[in-house]
Amino acid sequence: MFKRNFAAAVLSALAVVGIVGSGAGSAPAEARPMDVGASYATISGIGSTWSANAIQQWARNVLSNYQWKVNYSDAGSSAGRQAFALPNGGADFAVSEIPYALKNSDSVDPVPARQFAYMPIVAGGTSFMYNLVIGGKRVTNLRLGGATVSKIFAGAITKWNDPAIAADNPSLALPAITIVPVVRSDGSGTSAQLTAWMRSQFPDVYAGLCQKAHKPGVGGSSLCGITSNFPALPGFKAQSGSNGVAGYVAQPQYVGSITYVEYSYALNSHFPVAKILNTAGYYTEPTAGNVAVALLKAQINQDQSSTDYLTQILGAVYTNPDPRTYPLSSYSYMLVPTALEYGFTLNKGKTLAAFANYFLCQGQQDADVLGYSALPINLVQAGLDQVLKIPGGDPTTVNIAKCNNPTFSSDGSNKLATTAPQPQACDKQGKTQCATGTGGAANISTSGSNGGSSGSTGSSGSSSGNPSDGGTVGSSGSGASVSGGSSDTRPLTVAGKPMTIPTSSVTATPGLIAAAVAVLLVLGAIFVPPIMSRLRPRDRPRNVSPTRPRRRATKSAIPKVHLQSVRRERAPTPSSTEGS
Repeated sequence: MFKRNFAAAVLSALAVVGIVGSGAGSAPAEARPMDVGASYATISGIGSTWSANAIQQWARNVLSNYQWKVNYSDAGSSAGRQAFALPNGGADFAVSEIPYALKNSDSVDPVPARQFAYMPIVAGGTSFMYNLVIGGKRVTNLRLGGATVSKIFAGAITKWNDPAIAADNPSLALPAITIVPVVRSDGSGTSAQLTAWMRSQFPDVYAGLCQKAHKPGVGGSSLCGITSNFPALPGFKAQSGSNGVAGYVAQPQYVGSITYVEYSYALNSHFPVAKILNTAGYYTEPTAGNVAVALLKAQINQDQSSTDYLTQILGAVYTNPDPRTYPLSSYSYMLVPTALEYGFTLNKGKTLAAFANYFLCQGQQDADVLGYSALPINLVQAGLDQVLKIPGGDPTTVNIAKCNNPTFSSDGSNKLATTAPQPQACDKQGKTQCATGTGGAANISTSGSNGGSSGSTGSSGSSSGNPSDGGTVGSSGSGASVSGGSSDTRPLTVAGKPMTIPTSSVTATPGLIAAAVAVLLVLGAIFVPPIMSRLRPRDRPRNVSPTRPRRRATKSAIPKVHLQSVRRERAPTPSSTEGS
């Protein structure tokens, strides 16, 4: 074992020496197909917050099950691409929702000299998480048309009772309060995805955003480019990272706020997301099935000679006519090295290839639970082809026949897309509106507050509001009760990271009072008997003095030898004389 590890270490060292000593302009060392890492080295990645919940869960899984250590920093897609391009950036891989040198982008983002490949990792939907209260009850069934939500983030619609929002929500008596759009303050692939959709589908609205942000046109167009840095217009709030924007909206004092964030964050925050109107005329949310259906229309760059191989073109996804489609569906990429350079070694390659093989197959089983959608078989196959390009990986472990992915079926179709349910009739654009909740508030219904029919089916009739983080128990069939102004604090979990924020006061109800009484009784049963036993004197017979502990004799007080000499000097008793 020692000789084999020593030989592998020598080979790795020689490879690094060859890279460094060959000069800056020379080609990096190439790994032969049989060059497999001798051990699993720790690897580090950086990038997307959109994908972070999935990646970090997968990293925990492989550490627990296989002892592979994968560190990931969710600093944002822009930071990930930049760090991956630096010779000494320390990033063994990066994750981003957009590729380098994105067409019609407003920023310079050149393709790095480093040799790499794009590999799809997980699909999902960019959702619109919001905090809206009507009559003290949290709204959980908001619907928004594409043009409407675009105008909100372009600063053209500023009040929640705007006629456009009212038209989308016939059963809600919307309040005349200010809308507070919450955008990313850092470079974000989620911002790029949103602006790409707005620019493609609603160019007139996007032109207004460009004008307000004083951004020039690009690509021979009057429209400003797709941007990873969303303009923070007056009245907007800017927060860093997906945790930042989701955490802001989740605070009860920020009623009226809305943000764009991956669906996973809304689920973890226990907050609803807006259903978005699709081309078929139905309002949908980014469930795993709806995203899978939408991405059936994604165009994938299949040119293996292209630097953008496996990148996505989403125009047909935006307009997919299937009623189940969620328009803002996409997937994210991992940027993986294909050469031994920039500090990447065979041992790191062994870990990265094994990790990628894991999340393309077994890891996709977790996608739905985490708030994402599993990749279809064509993207998994293409991803496994990229795994084989990672130097140091073990090619014998890559086998799609053993890939346990929930979308796979015997006929090669996408099982998830095939089994995705059709939308309810009340989700169709018109005079009715489903009362059922969405996202992280799916179990909390919102009753019609505008005199119209809720039009909902199933559980929307009389379900009672359930308590969730940031909300209190609501009345039957009318959603979650919310009150503000309390300085009380309770922990709220957003995206798996605990944070403590002010929450609303909890209204006293018979159930809560009964629970409090029960807690007090249990505490009394536990603590009162020991206390009483200490206060009560111990039982003992009367007129009997308690036995005091006998003090241990010491040599200085009563020498043992002195006692013996005294006994020898006693005079003999008469009885003893007679018997002698």
